Amino acid sequence: MIQSMTGFGKATLQLPTKKITVEVKSLNSKGLDLNVRMPSLYREMELGLRNQIALKLERGKVDFSIFIESTAEQTSTKVNVPIVKAYINQLREVYADADETELMKMAVRMPDTMKIERDEIDENDWVQIQTVIEEALQNILNFRRDEGMSLEKEFQLRIGNIRQYMTEALALDPERVQAIKDRLQTAISELKVNVDENRFEQELIYYLEKLDITEEKVRLTNHLDYFLETINGTEANGRKLGFITQEMGREINTMGSKSNHAQMQKLVVQMKDELEKIKEQVLNVL
Repeated sequence: MIQSMTGFGKATLQLPTKKITVEVKSLNSKGLDLNVRMPSLYREMELGLRNQIALKLERGKVDFSIFIESTAEQTSTKVNVPIVKAYINQLREVYADADETELMKMAVRMPDTMKIERDEIDENDWVQIQTVIEEALQNILNFRRDEGMSLEKEFQLRIGNIRQYMTEALALDPERVQAIKDRLQTAISELKVNVDENRFEQELIYYLEKLDITEEKVRLTNHLDYFLETINGTEANGRKLGFITQEMGREINTMGSKSNHAQMQKLVVQMKDELEKIKEQVLNVL
């Protein structure tokens, strides 16, 4: 079953002193374009985390975020008392008439008046955070599979439409061939010259063979079958589907250039339209 590169996953975990929220979203991309946002406390775990995400998601423009909300009564941010006192003493020299409250308000706005006591990574916390990371990644994978099912239905519809238009075009082939013969016969008659009938038939057969679309029909049918075989395979492969659509386009274009028949060319245009819709959606396939 194919998977989409578009997806979203979220999971949360409540620890004794903090709430952990993990969000991951992805859009289509030629490769893996990964952006990780996480608290500085856990930065040393980033390399391993990137490898973990790459292994799960493979391709896509991925935004991964870990948010931490403190739920404890205490905070690791403290007032830097010596710095504040030093600012107050300096401000008192400048604003001799200001009261202590005003000086305090001005002092706490100055740089370095707050300090953050750096916590060390709690290994037990990180093990639990890993479980919520895995949950968020599994959620986005489920989202991608659901989107893949929708894409598969869309592909089957478009492939079916191309087959139908091709069938209708082939049904016009006898009419097209006869129209070519009649046109050539009329042209010969208008020239008012004697023509060797055998030679004329040979040239006509040669000309019609150049305009024959049987080979294109066979190759296009094979490409359509291969496309469906690929989307039903065990491995998602958006790049392979892209290559197959290119081959489909070549055969459809050749049919159009050979058709030399107004109604058949209209059907070829409709086939091209269906193929373009397939190409647009193939860009989303993992």
